[in-house]
Amino acid sequence: MDAHPRLVPLPLPDVREDFLALRPLTPGIAAEVVQAIERELPDYARPQDERRTNALATAVDWTIGHFIDLAINPALPSDAILRFYRDVGVSEAREGRSLDTWHAAMRIGAGAALQRLLEASEKLKQGLTASVIARITQAMFGYIDQLAAAATAGHSDPRARAYGDLQAARHQLIDLLTSKEPSSPAAIQEAAAAASWTVPRSAAAVALLGRSSEARRPVLASDILTAFHLPAPFLIVPDPGSPARRRQLEAGLRQWHAAIGPTVPISEIAASLTWARQTLDLLAQGLLTSNTSIATEDHIPLILIGTNRDLVIRAASRRLAPLMDLRPQQRYRLAETLLASLECDFNTTEVARRLQIHAQTVRYRQRQLQELLGDLRHDPGRRLELHLLVTAWLTTTPSPPST
Repeated sequence: MDAHPRLVPLPLPDVREDFLALRPLTPGIAAEVVQAIERELPDYARPQDERRTNALATAVDWTIGHFIDLAINPALPSDAILRFYRDVGVSEAREGRSLDTWHAAMRIGAGAALQRLLEASEKLKQGLTASVIARITQAMFGYIDQLAAAATAGHSDPRARAYGDLQAARHQLIDLLTSKEPSSPAAIQEAAAAASWTVPRSAAAVALLGRSSEARRPVLASDILTAFHLPAPFLIVPDPGSPARRRQLEAGLRQWHAAIGPTVPISEIAASLTWARQTLDLLAQGLLTSNTSIATEDHIPLILIGTNRDLVIRAASRRLAPLMDLRPQQRYRLAETLLASLECDFNTTEVARRLQIHAQTVRYRQRQLQELLGDLRHDPGRRLELHLLVTAWLTTTPSPPST
């Protein structure tokens, strides 16, 4: 590649002034082009993925802006944008993807950009002739062809292709392991061999959610299967319970919320993923909070509540009806005391320590609870039910403001 390569849309000597007027409109035109791509190729663009949408918007804005800048100044160097598109090709190859969908996105984008540019020119009453419009059209698609060639060159890089073939095999293995239909051990072994992955005796799924749209893909151990190519990313982690593995995950996932599913035989990893995603949903709803990864098995009651939320809340409103007639603050304090009492086996000292109140206050509240709900000390079945229901009620009910 030349020291200062130049992209050459066909010479457009008579549009320089027109394109100078169009240059400030680039961001708006780019936004409309992104919408056209998302509309035509929703699976590729993933509009629900804010990070990918932002990257697409940046690329489109740069591509259209550089085309206009070249029309204004054909001698403008194009090193950066050519490197960018070559890197796009390398990235797609490393992910095990072909460029077919990407090329379709480029064609859709070029057509939409051209239409918006001509419409904007018309609004500015620049009066482009049919001959000039034809040359701009030819220049646009010639420009896109050169960018596509740079991407193709990157995609053909032997190292990227080799890595991409491995990634494609790993994606197929992930699909097999998380399929609703159970796979035979022989099928798993065959897919694992193709993916250069040693089948562990047990593993856990880890559901992921970026802490922000800027969350970067983490660097993890090579034996961890990663599914960042999917809209709802996750990991399959062998030997998840070892201290060393937990330290690896904590270090690698600092920019991600992570819910670790139960450790299961590898043939049951789909079930682990289901539980991990349910836990992550509770975190997304604000029902769980954590600055580190969350283990599903540490929150079984909440997960059971979350998966049957309407039923549990209805039951709570009936079983806890005597509390519901009280003032909001009193109701909430008694519910907190009831939960702490159930979990501390009605040990007054332990409840007082947990709630950071005086033991005499605890005794008073426990007497109120007994008057309202009856004696719970010797009824294990009712205690278990109330523990679940009061947990659900406190989790879904905000603390009333103090007066």
